[in-house]
Amino acid sequence: MAQEKEAISTINSLIETLKDGEKGFEEAAGAVKDPQLKSLFREYSQQRHRFATELQTQARNMGEFEPEKSSSAAGAMHRAWINLKSAVTSGDDKAILSECERGEDSAVHEYEDALHDGLTGTIRETVSRQFSEIKSAHDRVKNLRDAGKKS
Repeated sequence: MAQEKEAISTINSLIETLKDGEKGFEEAAGAVKDPQLKSLFREYSQQRHRFATELQTQARNMGEFEPEKSSSAAGAMHRAWINLKSAVTSGDDKAILSECERGEDSAVHEYEDALHDGLTGTIRETVSRQFSEIKSAHDRVKNLRDAGKKS
């Protein structure tokens, strides 16, 4: 029972992380000028939404009556994405990419921590698969930033 409560707590933290990323990428998509970046950021926002929904379903299956539904009000993810607001107002695609990468750094760390928290079975498989895709997104954003935003 204690292990299940820990797993649900971990899942809820990941859901908050995903909701932060969903909002951050949506905000970035609305701010960048490059149409390819707009499309990419919208895709990542939708991906984070799907991942959060998937984890919410699994949390319910584990007995969590009310899984997390919102982004974090505090914590590393929120602080990482909050800096996006100033980059957005500057309208600089490279600055926006840098802030998206910073947010993704936090997401990668959250997922690494979750995978070290002893998740088992289906939930571990789900988190592991999502981690792989989040790591890929992080690397793509980083490469685009390093390349001066051309995809």
